[in-house]
Amino acid sequence: MSTLGRSGVRVGPLGLGAAVIGNLYTEVPDQQAHDTVTTAWQQGIRYFDTAPHYGLGLSERRLGEALREYDRDAYALSTKVGRRLEPGPGDGDDLAHGFAVPDTYRRVWDFSADGIRRTLEASLERLGLDRVDVVYLHDPDDHAEQAFHEGYPALEKLRSEGVVGAIGAGMNQTAMLTRFVRDTDIDVVLCAGRYTLLDQSALADLLPAAEERGTSVVIGGAFNSGLLADPKPAATYNYAQVSDELLARALRLKALAERYGSTLRAAALAFCAAHPAVASVLVGARSAAEIADGAQQFATPVPAAFWQELRDSGLLRADTPLPAEEPS
Repeated sequence: MSTLGRSGVRVGPLGLGAAVIGNLYTEVPDQQAHDTVTTAWQQGIRYFDTAPHYGLGLSERRLGEALREYDRDAYALSTKVGRRLEPGPGDGDDLAHGFAVPDTYRRVWDFSADGIRRTLEASLERLGLDRVDVVYLHDPDDHAEQAFHEGYPALEKLRSEGVVGAIGAGMNQTAMLTRFVRDTDIDVVLCAGRYTLLDQSALADLLPAAEERGTSVVIGGAFNSGLLADPKPAATYNYAQVSDELLARALRLKALAERYGSTLRAAALAFCAAHPAVASVLVGARSAAEIADGAQQFATPVPAAFWQELRDSGLLRADTPLPAEEPS
């Protein structure tokens, strides 16, 4: 278990990212979503991440319902603020935002202090819980001014009041996350897709800053939205159609992992977890089988010779921290 910054909130090395059970891309039946969370628990996962954005609240409702079976002190849960949900037209769907749900709500960008509190209160109601452990400012890319001057102070106040244990920001870029690490007193950042076998851009700024400041990093998008889980022409990379160049690179990584008796999935997860600033790696899953596989892959050692060949071939930067052969 790792502690997030100086907050005292503890998370396991592997977490469940619950965007997928919010009907990401395609519908997930209620029982299947429930079984996914239950299996994650059976596999020893004790950190769960969600957001109002995921399925217009569906992910939060499903996650909260499944977790009510367990001791609240036995796990950590994070959600996000910045997209407030308001009643929507209800006559269409939300596929334009990536979720196969009715558009009964619409998202409103709101990083104001009032918006932060209102969004968190609504999340707690959907979750059916009296508290969450971590709250992230969610994708404030185009709202930096309000996020830094209103949203962050609001989270800091909630933390000081004991309403939440840890605060942070979650994004798909490193520059603004690095600014949060250097200029604020957040506990943790959630970095999606920028520290993977295909993209080590977080090594340039975010990860060194987090190490220096003692800020924890949670890694999302370890598979770059699917490509590193199953590289094929129909795969997605960062939620878009994969390019021929990246597909070829992913297939090369897969072949290399298999040559060493491992799998690309195991290597992708082990790589993310190896950096000393990383507290947890999130895996998204839409079924019990997927999360059981994720846990198994995470626990599978990857031969040291595989990592050395990646370095020698230029597929990894020379200064990239390499995993130990035995999993932590």
